[in-house]
Amino acid sequence: MLHLFDGMDINTELLLIIALIFVLCYEAINGFHDTANAVVTVIYTRTMRAQLAVIMSGIFNFFGVLLGGLSVAYTIVHLLPTDLLLNVGSSHGIVMIFSMLLTAIIWNLSTWYMGLPTSSSHTLISAIIGIALTNTIINNNPLLDSLNVFKIIRVFSSLIISPIIGLIISGGLIFILRHYCSDNKKYARIHMTPSNRKKIYGKKKPPFWTRVILILSALGVSYSHGSNDGQKGIGLIMLVLISIAPSGFVVNINSSDYEITRTRDAIINLEKYYKQHMVSIKILHKSNKTHISRFIDTKEEGKKFHCYSINEFDTINQTKILFNDLKNYNQLSVINKIKIRNLLLCMADTIDKFAKLPDINTNDKYLLCKLKLDLLCSIEYAPFWIIVIVALAIGIGTMIGWRRVASTIGNKIGKKGMTYAQGMCAQITAAISIGIASYTGMPVSTTHILSSSVAGAMLADRGEIHWRTIKHIIMAWILTIPICILLSGLVYWLILKLI
Repeated sequence: MLHLFDGMDINTELLLIIALIFVLCYEAINGFHDTANAVVTVIYTRTMRAQLAVIMSGIFNFFGVLLGGLSVAYTIVHLLPTDLLLNVGSSHGIVMIFSMLLTAIIWNLSTWYMGLPTSSSHTLISAIIGIALTNTIINNNPLLDSLNVFKIIRVFSSLIISPIIGLIISGGLIFILRHYCSDNKKYARIHMTPSNRKKIYGKKKPPFWTRVILILSALGVSYSHGSNDGQKGIGLIMLVLISIAPSGFVVNINSSDYEITRTRDAIINLEKYYKQHMVSIKILHKSNKTHISRFIDTKEEGKKFHCYSINEFDTINQTKILFNDLKNYNQLSVINKIKIRNLLLCMADTIDKFAKLPDINTNDKYLLCKLKLDLLCSIEYAPFWIIVIVALAIGIGTMIGWRRVASTIGNKIGKKGMTYAQGMCAQITAAISIGIASYTGMPVSTTHILSSSVAGAMLADRGEIHWRTIKHIIMAWILTIPICILLSGLVYWLILKLI
């Protein structure tokens, strides 16, 4: 692994270390900021002791990151403008990464200190938007060309809809349990609070099977949280390594012959597909700036890579030349490795635009999506050691600083204590919802889903809630977006002015 960093000067090594510390701090803060989502119900229903619950949550967060895949990681990365992704090694690209991380760390720490269960996903995505908007203003680019509007709308839709789904499903589960588990004295115990159970039966712990379900669902939330939120840190570290140490990370130098062949075949098949759909290509030319990829020299920035409009086939031909007789990426110079990554990103960007054309049917969209995955299989990756250190950061972070946010969710949402049924419904809803989102590659807010699930369960169970607390939580959710957009944009602009 260390050979990948050979030849770096002391300043570059220092910059790399600082950037990695920033990412790991973000993930650790994410861990203890969001720990309450997994442990709050088992703690406040007295299912587990707080210390044990937090340790178990940290362990399952660790395994969630380790086994969760990379789909969410690169969904987040592709919210950045293509121009910045192509030039992450430039001064603008490095400043972009630091600005994004600094904004996320400041806001997450501030809301944690106030005990507000806000979303780390909202924070990071809003910071990305702020940087993209500022980059648009600085370079005087068209707004729609600088922002990946389609992906931003898709991601924010999932972030907005997921808490509503959590509220409805959790409330629905409580309604079912009230309907079927209230007449039978044995089953009705799940609707007790811990204080009521102690008063009537003299027992502190919930009934056995209720306790089992609460523990399993809490571990499920921890695992799902790690698999979703942990991927964001993996994507950020890959951006850092590509920008500062491109020779070892700009492409997966350990790609197998099969993966390289898979990419080469995708290029050839994409060329055939475009030739069969020349009418659509002409429509794309008229409606969008499609691209040829090339280096542009400027006195200020040196060589920068851009996707410019002339002909998709020129981009494909350039890529085919680089892949001709290629067996291993180590055969290539650093410049050609960077060029391959940029060409493939440009081709993927055009596929996205082509797939949005009105005359492209569902089967063609599926084919284009498959070709895009094949094109990017050797550049959208993460070494195992990166996954491990992110998993450790979020796991260790989970074990500290959890009390502030847990107190808000456990004590301040409802006016009465949390019943076992409410805890079960909230946890089961959160675990399943976040797990599905991670599998489909959608970044969602663990905080928002769990908080809304708790509120939904309490409302449906005829429980009274503290509307003042709900208003504070909603206000923090709403303010996260504009504040982080403005803060990241300001930080990005100030650092650019200073360098």
